[in-house]
Amino acid sequence: MTGNRLVETLGVNVSEVKVHLIGVEGEAERSVTETTTIGELFAEIFGQDRSAIAARVNGELRDLSRVVADGDEIEPVKAASEDGRAIIRHSTAHVLAQAVQDLFPEAKLGIGPPVENGFYYDFDVPTPFTPEDLTKLEKKMQQIIKERQRFSRRVVSDDDARTELAAEPYKLELIGIKGSAADAAEGASVEVGQGELTIYDNVRRDDSVAWKDLCRGPHVPATGYLGNFKLMRTAAAYWRGSEKNPQLQRIYGTAWESRDELKAYLTRLEEAAKRDHRKLGTELDLFSFPDEIGSGLAVFHPKGGVLRKVMEDYSRRRHVEDDYEFVYSPHITKGQLFETSGHLDWYADGMYPPMHLDEERGADGQIRKQGQDYYLKPMNCPMHNLIFAARGRSYRELPLRLFEFGTVYRLEKSGVVHGMTRARGFTQDDAHIYCTREQMRDELRNLLTFVLGLLADYGLDDFYLELSTKNPDKFVGSDEVWEEATETLREVAEGSGLELVPDPGGAAFYGPKISVQTRDAIGRTWQMSTIQLDFNLPERFELEYTAPDGSRQRPVMIHRALFGSIERFVAVLTEHYAGVFPPWLAPVQVIGIPITDGHVDYLFEIARQLKAQGIRIEVDASDDRMQKKIRNAQKAKVPYMLIAGDEDMAGGSVSFRYRDGTQKNGVPIADAVAEIVESVQKRVQV
Repeated sequence: MTGNRLVETLGVNVSEVKVHLIGVEGEAERSVTETTTIGELFAEIFGQDRSAIAARVNGELRDLSRVVADGDEIEPVKAASEDGRAIIRHSTAHVLAQAVQDLFPEAKLGIGPPVENGFYYDFDVPTPFTPEDLTKLEKKMQQIIKERQRFSRRVVSDDDARTELAAEPYKLELIGIKGSAADAAEGASVEVGQGELTIYDNVRRDDSVAWKDLCRGPHVPATGYLGNFKLMRTAAAYWRGSEKNPQLQRIYGTAWESRDELKAYLTRLEEAAKRDHRKLGTELDLFSFPDEIGSGLAVFHPKGGVLRKVMEDYSRRRHVEDDYEFVYSPHITKGQLFETSGHLDWYADGMYPPMHLDEERGADGQIRKQGQDYYLKPMNCPMHNLIFAARGRSYRELPLRLFEFGTVYRLEKSGVVHGMTRARGFTQDDAHIYCTREQMRDELRNLLTFVLGLLADYGLDDFYLELSTKNPDKFVGSDEVWEEATETLREVAEGSGLELVPDPGGAAFYGPKISVQTRDAIGRTWQMSTIQLDFNLPERFELEYTAPDGSRQRPVMIHRALFGSIERFVAVLTEHYAGVFPPWLAPVQVIGIPITDGHVDYLFEIARQLKAQGIRIEVDASDDRMQKKIRNAQKAKVPYMLIAGDEDMAGGSVSFRYRDGTQKNGVPIADAVAEIVESVQKRVQV
């Protein structure tokens, strides 16, 4: 049906407007009446297909109930898209809040934004929610969804909003800070922004208002579009993230566009729980997180130490092959260093409080010598700059590649600490490369190739790149310098052939970055390596080298952490492999299992031969029965079990048993040693 026919069908004499359609096959523009809503337009185009739940109009997300205007560029937002899922989750958060206030009328509303894979909503309630409460809330939410309540947007003035929401103190606070809400509280930008205030009413079929909330939207047209959700857990959360504010109760949930997607996500969660590195770290005796040490601080046990050492040793070897030079720096430094670097201006919230040292006082209590503030280092780059500046540098030395396994400390909030994937103390495989402007593009290309190749050696091979650009509220240096650095990184990233995803405002304060994102065995995305191009810190530290013409020039600085951190990389690999490490990484590569005590010495001789080849082997000479020894080895996920009995001893052979339960009998000792050594040298999985 064309726009003209639509006018005839309505039978009224109204003006037409022309809209431009984006992402609609076979449609570039269409004429419609000036009163047409986006939903009506999509009904004309898509018929009964309801997969478009909102629209992006002139770059702005809008509800389907909004009226189109002449010249609008309109792109459908499908439920299965990233934007569509965020809208579904935000709308489901509203349904949750409505259910909470229906069942717990005294509850006060906090903030309820969509997040990755789900949503949350914060509530001020007298007592924490229980698992039984979540069950009741889910039932109530389903009732609201079945009522097909309409999400109805209306613009309100600040004064009218305060009047309507007089009983909601946290909403009143958001109204008061609406211009800076995005910085004032996580998720607050979904409630209020720089422009007009809006309230969304949940309207029943009889047009009565069932519930309302301060919100910027957009939302699905009605609650009937929802339903594929699950409430996951509760947690305590301080209002606006500050311990000085009241502690609220947060309910987390997940929501999807279909029942199949919800089921698939819950299945992934079950698999992720089995792979949780904290759980496997205990089961495999790799590492632990003692309460006596503190949150976010791991200790590695001997088997975990082996895994970590193998990873580090291989990384060291590869770095030596690529002409990196190893340096070391202390864990603490005077505060002046971080004033020079800018960290105390831009990163102080992520640093541990200072230690005031070296102060001397007399017997009368008067200060005779001023003390100094010392800080645990959150980053290694300022110290590497001091190494560069320790003596004169020539262009002949560039590129200079400094590398350190440097331990850093960052004061992460307790609510975000998560095992070794978000820790407070960790060791970075940190490199800083100093080069000329003429060298930087080739250096970046070679560096990206090096990074991807090394990650692939550890078994990760599904990558895409993310380009993080300047945060306009948090940066040092000129716009021109940032633009040059950003475009250089963009050029290198696009030249790699990998997918490049923008991350607006995600850069560190001193320069833009490329981050290598990898998908693990169950499809989760992890940020791995980061490559940052920095023209600003060399300026702040007044770094110089002598150019061929004798002039003094500033080097370009490239920051690079390949693993992110050793601890985090161990955690990612543990979950990627579900603890079933390839032989070259496995803490114990082979375990010898004698059928009787009479076969122990025979296996120890084989173990001696394997150890001579660098293989990590143990012989289980315990009193356990053979079947229990096999079960113990399988539980420990050891790649190879070598079983020996009378026939093996007589024939100078062993029996292989693999992790999947398959077995190969009568393998000559020399062949067994060769098979194991080859799998380790080639870094293959078995």
